[in-house]
Amino acid sequence: MRAWHAGPSIWAGSNDINSRSIGIEVSVLNKILDDADFPDVQIDAVAELCLDIAGRHLIRPERILAHSDIAPARKRDPGEKFPWGKLHARGVGHWLEPTPITEEAALMPGHSGPAVVSLQSELRRYGYGIRTTGVYDLSTQQVVQAFQRHFRPARVDGIADRSTCLTLQRLSEALEL
Repeated sequence: MRAWHAGPSIWAGSNDINSRSIGIEVSVLNKILDDADFPDVQIDAVAELCLDIAGRHLIRPERILAHSDIAPARKRDPGEKFPWGKLHARGVGHWLEPTPITEEAALMPGHSGPAVVSLQSELRRYGYGIRTTGVYDLSTQQVVQAFQRHFRPARVDGIADRSTCLTLQRLSEALEL
């Protein structure tokens, strides 16, 4: 039985990722208690499971994604508290320490022009399902939030500040995109 859901799941130009992926649901009390951490024993089990599945199916580490990465308009899980850095240290997922947050000017909803085109293009090049319109619309804000939730979780506000943009650039460079 296939569950119905609103909107496609997209990554790296491929639509309907859900029909050709392996999903792992990681539950924790933070679904009830907003600030709960994922227990180490659970993250250890997730890492072992991911490594086993990735090894059997030849899945590259950077192809291990969050639900919010492939469906940013619909999903927020596993959320800001998910310890991607710990998983990456075990060989799961793509990660680097985010560029520190500063209070410099940023791109945000309502902005338009070449800088927004550049941001949208870089997000798309990394893998996010985003159109390059040159307008910082709701869709762009949702994709930026998904990116921040995964790669720069200290502040998830959908505003593409210097930290967000440089972290994205460094992640792309690390993959030689």
